[in-house]
Amino acid sequence: MTDTNKNLFDLDELSGYKVAEDYNDVRGWDVKDANNRTIGKVDHLLVNKIAERVVYLDVEVDSTLIEEGYNTYQASASEGVHSFLNKDGENHLIIPIGMADLDEENKLVNTKEIDSSTFAKTKRFNKGDVIDFRYELDVVRHYKGDNTIHSSNDVDGFYEREEFNNSFNKGNLE
Repeated sequence: MTDTNKNLFDLDELSGYKVAEDYNDVRGWDVKDANNRTIGKVDHLLVNKIAERVVYLDVEVDSTLIEEGYNTYQASASEGVHSFLNKDGENHLIIPIGMADLDEENKLVNTKEIDSSTFAKTKRFNKGDVIDFRYELDVVRHYKGDNTIHSSNDVDGFYEREEFNNSFNKGNLE
């Protein structure tokens, strides 16, 4: 992933931005899949400055999920040629904020639409990598099982999708 056209920022790297007083800061909370399996912990909140809100949870993936999806292949542009989807050290993935529900009492993030096998086959990245729009688009398409999502390479309107609408989006940054 490149750092040209950086679209997402870790909440911590933006001065003047913070989680609003009436909202939960979910960093450090466990993330559960649709089958109640722990897939990792929220490491960072990723903000789009134009939308002025958190749009993704950056999740450090549980090692058992990495082992399950490590040997997953990705088809290459050349027919018959495949490469590994994930490499050693790639242990983070993103979840659109609207695909997550909070269990405040138990300090859990639930992803009722996504199961562990889908997460295991998701392209991951190294902590600190710049996330480009192509990666965002690929992940949302993968989670939704729909390759027609937002077919342009333009960010405009992308964060208006249902995958980014969540109660902790409204007024969650100060």
